[in-house]
Amino acid sequence: MPPLDRDLLRLMAVLLLGAQAALLDTTIVAIALDDVARTFDTTVAVAQWATSGYLLAMTSVIPLLGWLVDRWGGRRVWLGAISIFLLGSVLCALAWSIESLIAFRVVQGLGGGLVLPLVQTILARAAGPARIGRVMGLVGIPGQLAPILGPVLGGLLLGLGGWRWLFLVNVPICVAALLLAHRYLRVATDDSHAHLDRIGVLLLTPAAVSILAGLSAVPGEIDTVVPPGVLIAAGLLLLGVFVLHARGLGHRALVDVGLLRLRSFAAATTAMFLFGLCLYGPMLLLPLFYQRVHGFSETEVGLLLVPQGVGTMIALAVIGRWVDRTGPRGVAVLGVVLACAGVALIASTGPAAAITTLSAAIFLLGAGIGSLGVAVSAASYRDLEPAAFARGTSLTNVVQRLGASFGTVVVALILESQTTAAGTESGAAFAVTFWWILGFAAVTFVPAAFLPGRQARRPGPVEDPRSVPCVP
Repeated sequence: MPPLDRDLLRLMAVLLLGAQAALLDTTIVAIALDDVARTFDTTVAVAQWATSGYLLAMTSVIPLLGWLVDRWGGRRVWLGAISIFLLGSVLCALAWSIESLIAFRVVQGLGGGLVLPLVQTILARAAGPARIGRVMGLVGIPGQLAPILGPVLGGLLLGLGGWRWLFLVNVPICVAALLLAHRYLRVATDDSHAHLDRIGVLLLTPAAVSILAGLSAVPGEIDTVVPPGVLIAAGLLLLGVFVLHARGLGHRALVDVGLLRLRSFAAATTAMFLFGLCLYGPMLLLPLFYQRVHGFSETEVGLLLVPQGVGTMIALAVIGRWVDRTGPRGVAVLGVVLACAGVALIASTGPAAAITTLSAAIFLLGAGIGSLGVAVSAASYRDLEPAAFARGTSLTNVVQRLGASFGTVVVALILESQTTAAGTESGAAFAVTFWWILGFAAVTFVPAAFLPGRQARRPGPVEDPRSVPCVP
């Protein structure tokens, strides 16, 4: 296997520095909602929009990634995204009302939404098919650290200087990322005549935002003026119209749905949806399980969830080499087995389970999620031409976000229905919900079985990473 040379590792370090700020901001601000609500004399339900607005803005800009990269080149888009995120961070720290904070969080999200898909796109091109598994594994480690470190760092900054420092901490990180990008990211080739699918923008972006807003509102996480069911229905209608529109445009569409004709990409995209469901469903359920059934405090719950993050990070660190050697299919199946074993252990032992048993179970769950994530990410790029990487990344990222939101909603509704059912106690309600999650995880065997089983045909990167123009 071709090694991960110094230039590729340096490129990864430069990109992940900027990505870390965007990753932390998905979790670091949630801990300060009470303080924000008190500062601006509002309710937590209103203050929650500072988080929801950020996440929705991130989603809204992802479909534009392919056109932006085609039009301006990967380097310029990266520098622009980090700059927008930096501007949004400074403005959030200077916010004078809850309305201004929410608006500036949207600005932050517009930059942050491009950062993570860009990391995948640029590194997939630089690594080539023979190294993609190891690269995606290493890239995923900061993503697992962020949910663990975010609340911890947020709590420290909140105690030392107040909630405004949660945004100011991004300034040195983003400045360093911009300086390093100017030094190490080469000038990319761009196409001034790249076609912007304006109709696609007017269809897909509102569709994604509407569906996610509706799904988020169903379990009562955010308040919306329009009923959640109407938002979801409108989003699905716009999505259906976009698919019909995109089929007629082919690769010129905002998101090329024709890529789904590739078996490996279609299987990876389906698995990505289920991956989002299997990851975010337990992320919602496990903290509640520890708090309501076992009576632990929020601080204790944070520590008890560490084994899941450790399991994921270990899998990400070692599993990429297996993907590059044997292909994604076997690793993905192994990931599903591990995740199912972890969930089954929690569901079968019930509320009386010892903490050591639960820790072992969520370690297995984390290892399974990490293995599946690396395999699916590698498979999604296997048969794509480099010119299609950006648009393929857009599609898989939107699908994963939809899966994550769908998983959160479904798990919340199942738990609520079990909790309110006559004669059902809290512990039993959680056990039933975990069995449902096990069923969802088991379904992932189907797309995992259709992932490629051999190493990619193209033997390695086509260019030296030092001269790779980021993305075409």
